[in-house]
Amino acid sequence: MIRFFLLLNRSGKARLAKYYTPLSDEDKKRLEDEVYRLIVNRDSKFTNFIEFKTYKLVYRRYAGLYFVFAVDPTDNELLYLESIHLFVEILDHYFGNVCELDLVFGFHKVYCLLDEFVIGGEIQETSKKAGWGQGLGVILERLKELDAMET
Repeated sequence: MIRFFLLLNRSGKARLAKYYTPLSDEDKKRLEDEVYRLIVNRDSKFTNFIEFKTYKLVYRRYAGLYFVFAVDPTDNELLYLESIHLFVEILDHYFGNVCELDLVFGFHKVYCLLDEFVIGGEIQETSKKAGWGQGLGVILERLKELDAMET
């Protein structure tokens, strides 16, 4: 199960944070700072998995952004690593070559995408081949409907 998802920029500012277990605001901030310090100083030749407290961190860097899942220690790391890539592809497909400004100014849409992709701490669809026609295509269709309602 996913415990939390963080999207951090190079300077350590959280651009997106979604927690699936209850934590106080102070604990969230402390956790985000610790995770950032742990990941940013890590050499690129090491794996993208880190044991951290009672979690396992699975992260991936795209340009100036770090996508981080904190999961149970017994979960499959490769599944979450691939899920990060799939989530980035969804963002790219929706925003058209996503950048940090898209995340800042369209944060509510990014949260909608994440809420459709991960429900209750569990990833809903991991197959890109099956997903674009079914699960992932549905996510993008829902956002198009929301966009139509806004205008």
